[in-house]
Amino acid sequence: MTVLPQAPHPPAAADRALRRERFGWYSYDWAMSVFNTSVTTVFLAPYLTSIAKAAADSQGRIHPLGVSIPPGSFFGYVLSVSVLLQVLVLPVTGAVADRSGAKRQLLAGFAFLGSLCTLALFFVAGERYLLGAGLFVVANLCFGAATVVYYSWLPDLAGPDERDAVSSRGWAYGYLGGALLLAANLALFTGHGSLGLSEGDAVRICLASAGIWWGGFTVVTVTLLRNRRPRTDDVAAAGDRAGAISGGFRQLGATLRDLRAHRLTLWFLGAYLLFNDGVQTVIGVSAQYGAEELHLTQTTLVSAILLVQVVAFLGAMALGRIAAVIGARRTVLCSLVVWVGVLVLAYFLSAGAAAQFYGLAVLIGIVLGGTQALCRSLFSQLIPLGKEAEYFGFYEISDRGTSWLGPFLFALTYQLTESYRHAIFSLVFFFVVGGVLLAKLDLRRAIVAAGNVPPERL
Repeated sequence: MTVLPQAPHPPAAADRALRRERFGWYSYDWAMSVFNTSVTTVFLAPYLTSIAKAAADSQGRIHPLGVSIPPGSFFGYVLSVSVLLQVLVLPVTGAVADRSGAKRQLLAGFAFLGSLCTLALFFVAGERYLLGAGLFVVANLCFGAATVVYYSWLPDLAGPDERDAVSSRGWAYGYLGGALLLAANLALFTGHGSLGLSEGDAVRICLASAGIWWGGFTVVTVTLLRNRRPRTDDVAAAGDRAGAISGGFRQLGATLRDLRAHRLTLWFLGAYLLFNDGVQTVIGVSAQYGAEELHLTQTTLVSAILLVQVVAFLGAMALGRIAAVIGARRTVLCSLVVWVGVLVLAYFLSAGAAAQFYGLAVLIGIVLGGTQALCRSLFSQLIPLGKEAEYFGFYEISDRGTSWLGPFLFALTYQLTESYRHAIFSLVFFFVVGGVLLAKLDLRRAIVAAGNVPPERL
């Protein structure tokens, strides 16, 4: 009879060293989330578009790398390039991290380079749209690579029954950190005139502050986390950095073959791909829906984004506690029902009703953080021992590399119906189909098939 390998379990009552290391792990969620909120979600897209418009020719076009495009399309293309690079780089990053035993150094390198590029966005002014694009592409690539390495620590820091709570706490701290800096940045942006700053100067300071925050709190993370000996058959390659890198490329092919052998893990990734794409699309198009269909002011839209961040902190903690009682999968399935309810309510929102929009933001915040945190925890149970970073590389790809599906359906529905209400409602497809796939997955069997011990509650 084949004996399945079992992951080492941290002690039930976490000792002082483990508590310190968990705090270091939480601090990176706190550190990195500001890049998503202040940079990608709020400030960079409109600012870089304005810089591109300033550089446009007499026909209102710009010519990056000799290609003529309208300035309004520039950031979308830049974001697409950065995502494409992540699809190519993240699995290799995960393989190298698992084989080298140098996760701490890799996390530090990617995070510090990404934060420096974010800080350097301060110098994007005048007509330097190409500088801004290059800095963002590198920063976003480093953000994804560091995230893969960071996620891979979770199985080392929590046993099967602790993982939901630990993941939820980290995600909650991330939303709180993102909300605090975004609140400070919004205060600076709205009051820039009284401070003697131009609007552009205020935006550049906000972007730079995200880089300082990201890099500064990463110091706490890399100080408290520690490397583990790589669980690999090729010990010599694991001890040699060059061997680890070349072996990482070889291991990528082996991981792809291994993924095909773990069909239930792939099943979970497929379900996650669908409903997470729905989550990301709702967040991405909510401002457009609020502005174009509900005719809400920019102040209302931005303050609603901040409200989501604050509530998501509480929501992630609350759903983590609920998961401890009814199990993570049931909690995620319940949250997907709430997401469907959000879309139904959005369809019937009255134009100009800011209070209704804020209420919807609260509802989104309650399920947003918990859905993502518990999925991270569930996936960590489905990874074969010693391949945590490799598998999380593919997890990040399913998170980022397919993020065009939801926006495409939203745009296509609007094109066919000329109704933003129908377009937002069309996203129900992702939550229903993804939820059905997750409900039909025998999660306990999938965990055992990966060679892990299932938690008591699923």
